[in-house]
Amino acid sequence: MPATPGQVKHVDTLRELVWHFYKALKAYQRRPDPRAARGLQARFDRIFSLRTGYGDLDKLLLRLGRRKDELLRVLERPETPLHTNASERDLRGLVIKRKISGGTVSRNGRQARDSMLGLMKTCQKLGLSFWHYLGDRLGINDEDHAVAPLASMVAARA
Repeated sequence: MPATPGQVKHVDTLRELVWHFYKALKAYQRRPDPRAARGLQARFDRIFSLRTGYGDLDKLLLRLGRRKDELLRVLERPETPLHTNASERDLRGLVIKRKISGGTVSRNGRQARDSMLGLMKTCQKLGLSFWHYLGDRLGINDEDHAVAPLASMVAARA
């Protein structure tokens, strides 16, 4: 969080530059053009090599600048989404659970929670009852409700 009027100005200016850049990437995505791609790469370099003297902001710019290949993947593959809404939606259940429970105490607890939430989200995406899946794996479902392995179901949908 900026603490001085100068820091606020730097944050506001960079936020505006990044949003204009994002809009240009969206325009490129709709109508890809190799010349525009080179221009966007140069523009990325100019924005993310700026140094403001505001330490936290400069660290953020440096960190984002190092992720150039990942952040500009849309220039090579215009079908790549520019946002992470699907990823954030997938994590929402985990975040809500963590806030309610206060998190886990151990590394094993985190791994167990993450595994269960991942299985639940995969079952949900496949239109499968997580409880039927879990019951089948634990051997407590009747044979009328046998559930195929998730890996084969995911592969069949791909």
